[in-house]
Amino acid sequence: MDERFRILEHPADVGIEAYGETLQELFENSAAGLISIIAGSSEIHSGQRLHVSIESTDVEHLLVRWLSEILYLSDAERFLFARADFERISETSLNGFLFGERYNPAKHELQMTVKAVTYHQLKVQRQGTWSATVFFDV
Repeated sequence: MDERFRILEHPADVGIEAYGETLQELFENSAAGLISIIAGSSEIHSGQRLHVSIESTDVEHLLVRWLSEILYLSDAERFLFARADFERISETSLNGFLFGERYNPAKHELQMTVKAVTYHQLKVQRQGTWSATVFFDV
């Protein structure tokens, strides 16, 4: 088990429970959990940079929009997330950069196709540290 997140099994879906000392760390670890479902333990370098800016009504919706952006980039642009650098993050918006690299079949082994981020059992909470539970449609 990775200390940043853990994979949750569900009869029809797969999910993650992610952790972070800060909101930024929670969002970065949630994205790392999603990419681990997609690309397993493939080594992903952070040589390419993409800008991201997302606004939302609350922290749960922001997390879904964030992970949906990571999923879109991996699916449509073949971009695999390695890390994030946020210039600004709050419970309703974030702005910063994603670092990663394009999918390379000689280097990366795709494990599972994730179709969507769901609101099923979605939970983000702060009790000293941050934690989030989110499921994906596979």
